[in-house]
Amino acid sequence: MSACRRGVGVVLLALAAMLSAGSGPAAAQSETGLPVPRFVTLRADEVNLRTGPGEQYPIEWIYVRAGLPVEIIAEFGNWRRIRDFEGIEGWVFHSLLSGQRNVMVQGEDILPLQEEPTDTARTVALVQPGVLGGLDHCPPADARDGDWCFVDLEGRRGWLPRDSLYGVYPFEEVE
Repeated sequence: MSACRRGVGVVLLALAAMLSAGSGPAAAQSETGLPVPRFVTLRADEVNLRTGPGEQYPIEWIYVRAGLPVEIIAEFGNWRRIRDFEGIEGWVFHSLLSGQRNVMVQGEDILPLQEEPTDTARTVALVQPGVLGGLDHCPPADARDGDWCFVDLEGRRGWLPRDSLYGVYPFEEVE
């Protein structure tokens, strides 16, 4: 077997081992050692989204909402490729992002923020789509209350259905 073929075989074996060891997209590691994809938030009130990982690339979009959750889907040096709640993707300098976990209420209907993780619990507040808040915790998806997440929306604390939130994965446990 030639050296070239052996090299290809080794690469294919390594690739197969990596694929079988991971449990999905969150299992991938980035340059920083943090999982990719992962959710973070915008740190500043003005964040430029660029077409590539560098200041020489054109600005495609300007975010004007600090605390907005976005998903890091790739890393290149100090640049992070992000995806927002609308599916828009681009590159942001790492210092404009925060590891703080926030969520944004999605959908078209006003939702009750519940005192307990059930539909029949007392309503703490009514929440409009687009509201941002801190993500406190989400039980494991297989737990009794795993379809819910506990959030802090400007001092109003309570439970919202996990599937009504952008900023947390469907089966993610957040402590």
